[in-house]
Amino acid sequence: MVPMSEIKITLPKLGESIVSATIVQWFKQVGDSIALDESLLEVSTDKVNSEIPSPVAGVLKEIYASVGQELAVGAPLALIATQGTVVERVEQPKAAPPSIAAQSDFVSPSVIRALQEKNIPLSEMGKIPHTGEGGRLTRKDVENYKGACDKTERLKMSPLRKAIADNMVRSFYEAPHASLITEVDVTEVMQKIRRDKQSFLEQYGVKLTITAFVARAITRALRAYPLINASLDGDTVVVKKFVNLGIAVSVDQGVMVPVIRGAEGMGIPELSKQINLLAEKARNQTLAPNEVQEGSITMTNFGMTGTMIGIPIIRFPEVAIVGLGAVTKKVAAMPDDTMAIRQVCMVSLTFDHRVLDGLYGCGFLNDLKRHLETDLEL
Repeated sequence: MVPMSEIKITLPKLGESIVSATIVQWFKQVGDSIALDESLLEVSTDKVNSEIPSPVAGVLKEIYASVGQELAVGAPLALIATQGTVVERVEQPKAAPPSIAAQSDFVSPSVIRALQEKNIPLSEMGKIPHTGEGGRLTRKDVENYKGACDKTERLKMSPLRKAIADNMVRSFYEAPHASLITEVDVTEVMQKIRRDKQSFLEQYGVKLTITAFVARAITRALRAYPLINASLDGDTVVVKKFVNLGIAVSVDQGVMVPVIRGAEGMGIPELSKQINLLAEKARNQTLAPNEVQEGSITMTNFGMTGTMIGIPIIRFPEVAIVGLGAVTKKVAAMPDDTMAIRQVCMVSLTFDHRVLDGLYGCGFLNDLKRHLETDLEL
């Protein structure tokens, strides 16, 4: 029997070789009453998930560990204030002396610090050769183990990278992807950009780039091929009467896709301003929530890195994405059978095959090509 007091709950030993566990969920919150042996929380090890019961009855006063946190055996979990006199469940010590395996489960503070310094998770302790007295793990063991494994590095995904990964996995496995690629002669538009880039910058305050011309070509091609600008809701195709064009922007740890709303009504100057503004906001992490939502189709310009061809993954719940490759030079046969050096780039269309078929996609891609090659006005 124990008098009224506060009992600190620690992470118990969950198995011979288990030295740590990760918090999965709390069944009780601060201020909740809890009975003796009632489940307090759930933890996960590399072997199994376990519910940890309360060794006393009382009121949960404090929680020391958060969901997702990995803790070593013996680390504090919570504080329970007992109500009146309670019976605390106490395990009787065994008469037999501790085995070598039991002794090896003791980890000194210096070893814990070495594991943290070397970024070795506690769950990997069992893999490290133990050379200390009685089979214990030493700091030298940790340092030697890290030395043998320094050809690899474990990097936890950032929240942004994890969100991107979840969206890509959902899109890739839910939507049957199909892709088409065409070569576009961008000689005329590149010459237009070279001729007008200085006056355009002076008049509008932003650079004139091929990205704006591709964006406009997409919006114009969508007039004839509206299914490309849609989403799938169950067995219903939702065709958008507006074009909210997503522009993929590379940022630290991933890609952000700010959205140009109402792109179908914009000319080259306004598209250029929006592309520049949203790209800057993405890189400075100042995008508002509504500036990355409700896109209807996305374009990505991987050609900026020198890559010629790419097959991007559709951005859920959209049904298509356009990829723009690097602009290169080639010798080409002209309509009059003469030869000339032309500037070309590869443009890809990846689409959801549940919503449209290949012929429809070919029509859209050919129309986009036509607009990009011939629509030169600003």
